[in-house]
Amino acid sequence: MSRSCLGAPRIVVLGTRKPFTTSSAKMVKSEEDVIKDFNNTVNMTADELEKWLKGGDSQTSGWSKNDGSGESIGHESGRKIIEILKKNPKKDPSKYDADDLQHMRRVAAYNKRHLAQEEKAKQDSNSNSYKSLKNWGHDAQKS
Repeated sequence: MSRSCLGAPRIVVLGTRKPFTTSSAKMVKSEEDVIKDFNNTVNMTADELEKWLKGGDSQTSGWSKNDGSGESIGHESGRKIIEILKKNPKKDPSKYDADDLQHMRRVAAYNKRHLAQEEKAKQDSNSNSYKSLKNWGHDAQKS
């Protein structure tokens, strides 16, 4: 008989557990959910984001791309977000193509993850968190 971490006897019934298996299926959000998450987390207009990306603060946060351009990954993402917003200003789900949806999925995941982790972005517009989120289309201080 084995003992639990608390010292109490542990009873193990053999043959009742199902074997551990892994699934190759991924949990992937539907296109509808991706579009909804993108529209909920991107709270800047194309014009607001374009103006932000032209400023110096947008260049000072985030991971640099490894292509020697000096542009950050978030800055590049912001340019793609502008294209998506301008291409479909009415947010008609039928107007998004596969590339749009792929980037929208990435943007929504990034924004949701960082909004959950980084309270500082909401409080300090000089923080790297705030600037990085803004590159990804989310102004944490905008109501």
